Amino acid sequence: MEMTNTESKIQRMKELVERLNVAGKAYYQEDREIMTNYEYDALYDELAALEKETGTVLSNSPTVHVGYEVLSELPKERHEAPMLSLDKTKDVQALKSWLGNNRASLSWKLDGLTIVLTYENGQLAKAVTRGNGEIGEVITNNARVFKNLPHKISYEGQLILRGEAVIKYSDFKRMNEEIEDVDARYKNPRNLCSGSVRQLNNEVTARRNVYFFAFTLVRADGVDFHNSRVRQMEWLKSMGFDIVEYQVVTGDNLETAVEDFASRIENNDVPSDGLVLTYDDIEYSRSLGTTAKFPRDSMAFKWADETAKTRLLEIQWSASRTGLINPIAVFEPVELEGTTVSRASVHNISIIESLRLGIGDTIEVYKANMIIPQIARNLTQSGNIDIPIRCPVCHQATEIAQQNETRVLYCTNPECPAKKIKSYTLFVSRDAFNIEGLSEATLEKFVQQGFIHEFADIFRLSQYKEEIVVMDGFGEKSYKNLEDSIERARDISLPKFIYSLGIPGVGLSNARLICQAFDQDFDAIRRADPEAFLDISGIGPVIAENMAQFFKKESNQVIVDHLLGQVRLTREDGGESSTAVDGKTFVITGSLNHFANRGALKELIEGKGGKVSGSVSSKTDYLINNDAMSTSAKNRKAHELGIPILTEEDFLKLLGD
Repeated sequence: MEMTNTESKIQRMKELVERLNVAGKAYYQEDREIMTNYEYDALYDELAALEKETGTVLSNSPTVHVGYEVLSELPKERHEAPMLSLDKTKDVQALKSWLGNNRASLSWKLDGLTIVLTYENGQLAKAVTRGNGEIGEVITNNARVFKNLPHKISYEGQLILRGEAVIKYSDFKRMNEEIEDVDARYKNPRNLCSGSVRQLNNEVTARRNVYFFAFTLVRADGVDFHNSRVRQMEWLKSMGFDIVEYQVVTGDNLETAVEDFASRIENNDVPSDGLVLTYDDIEYSRSLGTTAKFPRDSMAFKWADETAKTRLLEIQWSASRTGLINPIAVFEPVELEGTTVSRASVHNISIIESLRLGIGDTIEVYKANMIIPQIARNLTQSGNIDIPIRCPVCHQATEIAQQNETRVLYCTNPECPAKKIKSYTLFVSRDAFNIEGLSEATLEKFVQQGFIHEFADIFRLSQYKEEIVVMDGFGEKSYKNLEDSIERARDISLPKFIYSLGIPGVGLSNARLICQAFDQDFDAIRRADPEAFLDISGIGPVIAENMAQFFKKESNQVIVDHLLGQVRLTREDGGESSTAVDGKTFVITGSLNHFANRGALKELIEGKGGKVSGSVSSKTDYLINNDAMSTSAKNRKAHELGIPILTEEDFLKLLGD
């Protein structure tokens, strides 16, 4: 039996809802992108039109359920009234028609996390995230460390306001530059802000430089705002709040104001994905009420992406340390938003296939949020792209894998130089050879250019001076600084040398224990069997086996010998320890408050001569858990064995800090 026209449309709606929800979850919760912004907006608009046409809205439609799902351990709270999303348009004339003869404010639509603040008696009493629009998370402690939020205001009545928590592009860039591991870097300011605002430890929030910009006053009894939202905003400003930048507009100057905002977005340090137009008349706004989905007094304006047609010249394939091989589209240069672009990331094979890309195809490109080059659509769809069967770096076989409903390409060679980026990054890190100027991104470039195949090659980079000085981001001065740093690194203590080799499980503290036990004799260390390492207090069977096996492997001996030909080992006597921690075994469980994560606490314990294990046993000296009354398996085991359970405060007292 054939479907009716309405049934066919509802079936299409179900398909759209599924695709959009999968894409939304990937982007907002998993930091992955499985379709372009352009494609998402087009599918969303198609769904919204079908909902209007059929009069049906599916229960899991993204037009109804907005924002992230609450998944953290933060306290939850239901909002007094649902926090609705805004209706939107990309057409300035439609925006002008909606405004009519009214006066309004036009402001940036900030791209961060919406927060509701409540002040009582001049003090911040509560901060709640928007959450899914109905239930948010209480993040009051984190809001108190926002960079620009007033701790006390002169108004002593109950003040409720809404605003956006954001991380500025300049801070985002700075934080990413401090992370040597390219794959560990944050994807965009919005996701970093979301994670920062929802931390369980507000010390982490404080380090992230989160800013708050107010955009709506909800309640401030007893203050006469003369029926004007603009006056409300200015009053908030007088209370010490930073407010979102806005312009007062009417139908006469709306288009000019939109153009002014558009001309400044590229240099705007605060992330934005459009504009918001809100009626100034408070009473008129209230009289309009809301629809099931949107308030009727505001309209979002999303940039009508400037697109340009061009010709796809090639797909370049870039191998990463994870083994993934990522496609990059190279096309004939075009002007977009005032700059020339010729490349765009395509992210994965699934997107190549959905766009049916082929060499020579006519494609439309745009800048997402007027910044990031993307392919909007493929007009000719020849689909003739050959997926490489060989890795571009090591030329060994590739395979296509399915990851979370996305098809990706990866290299099968475990010895691929691109996969060793992580080991090279550890090798040049501060606790190892401490070579400045060799970020993970730079190391990846050098590997892909064939400059580095093993550790010793880092000390032979001078033979590639002519190629390096003309590379993007380099020059004579940068090269000279790198050369000087490499020369300084040729002298290294034996523990740091062993740590730099990246032997599994061997941290700097363990390397020091081993070197002390062998009296700094590297030849004895490299000839030792597992039993010799097991005799060292604090060295367990796994590390003992890893040490012995590493040096037993002939290829590793060759790598070490080549490296020894380039560096000079120095003697390091003694090491920092704490008598309360030295030689003790700890197990860490539960959430932490004083430390950013378990890795940070583990590093401190090992640095003081202690050991951290993953499970509680008779060899465990202490279990660290802030929830001493927990009925978890580790707590129960600790109680059974009579092992003391310490909170972080107890541990710090034990340490004497």
